[in-house]
Amino acid sequence: MRIRSCLVATLALWAAVTGVARAEDLVVTSFDGTPIVAHWFPNPSLGPGDKAPVVLNGPGWSSPGANDPSEGAIKRLHGQGYNVLTWDPRGFGVSGGVVQINAPQTEGRDVKALIDQMAREPEVLLDRAGDPRVGMTGGSYGGGIQLSTAGIDRRLDALVPVVAWHSLETSLFKDRTFKQGWNSLLYAAGKSAAENGGLAGGPAGVQTGGLDPHITSAYDSALATGTVSAEDEQWFRDRGPGDATIAKIRTPTMVVAGTVDTLFPLDEDIKIYRRIKASGVPTKLFWFCGGHGQCAEGNGGEEGAGLDVGSILGSGAGDPRLDAATEAWLERYLKKNRRVDTGPEFEFLSDDRKYRVAPQYPVAPGRPLRARGAGTLAISESATSGSPIFSAPVDSGALEVPITARRGGQLLGAPRLKLTYRGTGAPAVTRVFALIVSVARGVAVGNQATPIPVELDGKRHTVSRSLVPIASTARRGARYKLQLIAGTAVWAKQRTNGSLKASRIEIELPVADPRGLGRNGVRCSVRRRFTVKPSRRLRSVVVGGRVMLGRKRLGRVKAGGKGVRVRLARTASGRKKLRLVLSLSDGSTVTERRMLWLCAP
Repeated sequence: MRIRSCLVATLALWAAVTGVARAEDLVVTSFDGTPIVAHWFPNPSLGPGDKAPVVLNGPGWSSPGANDPSEGAIKRLHGQGYNVLTWDPRGFGVSGGVVQINAPQTEGRDVKALIDQMAREPEVLLDRAGDPRVGMTGGSYGGGIQLSTAGIDRRLDALVPVVAWHSLETSLFKDRTFKQGWNSLLYAAGKSAAENGGLAGGPAGVQTGGLDPHITSAYDSALATGTVSAEDEQWFRDRGPGDATIAKIRTPTMVVAGTVDTLFPLDEDIKIYRRIKASGVPTKLFWFCGGHGQCAEGNGGEEGAGLDVGSILGSGAGDPRLDAATEAWLERYLKKNRRVDTGPEFEFLSDDRKYRVAPQYPVAPGRPLRARGAGTLAISESATSGSPIFSAPVDSGALEVPITARRGGQLLGAPRLKLTYRGTGAPAVTRVFALIVSVARGVAVGNQATPIPVELDGKRHTVSRSLVPIASTARRGARYKLQLIAGTAVWAKQRTNGSLKASRIEIELPVADPRGLGRNGVRCSVRRRFTVKPSRRLRSVVVGGRVMLGRKRLGRVKAGGKGVRVRLARTASGRKKLRLVLSLSDGSTVTERRMLWLCAP
């Protein structure tokens, strides 16, 4: 059912003056009869009979779909030549239904119905009957829905999920630890929006919905006890999207992550990227300073580009480089323009406000920074630090291990902690929190703290954990430190009184091999045409040869003075172990082996 909305009436004069194409509200009936209200904005530049791809732009948690074509994503996408559809997700705005947190089996099927509707709109380009040329953009809740939809609908042509999540279980309850700061903010916003949004009525009439009861019971239980029931935990796990859904995605996907995102940290987006890439689908991983958190470094040189909570619940975008990368991705895979270069597969903004690139993630590893320590940590119910959306180091009372970057380098990836301890406390089972602190800046790198489960029963225990991945540029002699603290406002409040004595703490910070990185937008330095000097003296002259990647021929070899000239095909990127099979003038062959990092094609 299509209903012209108040939006059309209020913009009628504006549309007449500017020549903007019609804008309408659509009421689309989903699989279970739930009315989903969408806002349809055909591209104003289209003439009679013209068609264009459509971009579905999803809103953040608790928000209705954008409905002002004069600003934001709608204006930007119109300028790039796309039709745009936004919508009020199930349970929010003036749509019906109960919120299921973007579950593929509910909200995913809602968007599937919206795609069906787009196949019927005369302005939308079709690949075939019932299959519109459609992409998706949006952040946070608008990012997660892209994964839930693409896992069940192969008609999508391009995805750009910004600060989305792999699993609600690992992001909201990592190591069964309640992420209290963010959960409280999100629950309050979601409850208010879901219970009050549709009562005033809209194109679909008055709607009464709300949050699924599992959301409320999990929040109430975790707030009171720090734990959730097995039933509620399973409910969140089932909402995914998780490996089961993401493994089915066959849509080219640019995964965008925030280096300071404390709700959906980098490890969530890394899992998404690696799982889609494993299916052989074109992928790109892009880290910017933003998302659900506070960006102290700025976006690519812009000082202090922090985000308020309102914008955090949306896309968290605004970085010009990210905007350009998104535009290129849509141009390449939604408009099918093969001449467009989408850039290296991995781009990231470090905390020195400079972008770097690599052929893929993880990058080529260098020599890690390692340190050891020991000490005692007092644990009390009053321990806390930071704010609900970012963690911060403490001035006193932490158990610390100094780390010095003697050579300097790019700290990139997940630090690794191994803790051997014994302790006493009541209750005995609790958490301490690990931060990597930049001493010069006085901040936790990426605002991150990772919960470390401990058992204070007087016995000796050893626990190992990967911490949240980081991106930090360490100059020669730069000082960092590991802090183990008893509490942070991002996570559940401390409920134990006791102490922990660590007999051995081992911390390892990953360092990227500089040969595998490009600086500030320049691609990695390994060329596809270069000269190799054989590792041993040859008895005969090289007259030719070939480069092999396993059984696949990747290039050719020619004689070249003191060495041999190598020319590689532009069909492979990343870390590759190559064999150079040299043909000699006496009829024999010699095999040389090289490990190279190849730039993205």
